Amino acid sequence: MENKDITPDHITRQWAMYVHLSALSGYLVPLGHIIAPIMIWSIKKEGNSFIDAQGKESLNFQISMTLYAVILAILTFVIIGLFLLPLLFIVHLIFIVIASVKANQGEFYRYPITIRFVS
Repeated sequence: MENKDITPDHITRQWAMYVHLSALSGYLVPLGHIIAPIMIWSIKKEGNSFIDAQGKESLNFQISMTLYAVILAILTFVIIGLFLLPLLFIVHLIFIVIASVKANQGEFYRYPITIRFVS
């Protein structure tokens, strides 16, 4: 996450936004929320620290959310997961939108409640 003082150009900001928005494909394609950001990040990260940082951030968030969803799916057997799983999906959507807007504005965004798997 170097060069935080320099605002990325328009194209860079758009690709960083696409990395975040591509996670929404997971609502249509199984594991699309992980595969789509990996594809965009791996193609566009070379030589661009902003896209590289936002791609890692998106991947870490998507992997974390998958882990949380699995845990909550298991907890549906003790009822609490029935209430928390829908809340997790709402939080997921809200944070993706926030991250996309921030990336498009050229700001480095860090998702809350994220485990850093990819560094």
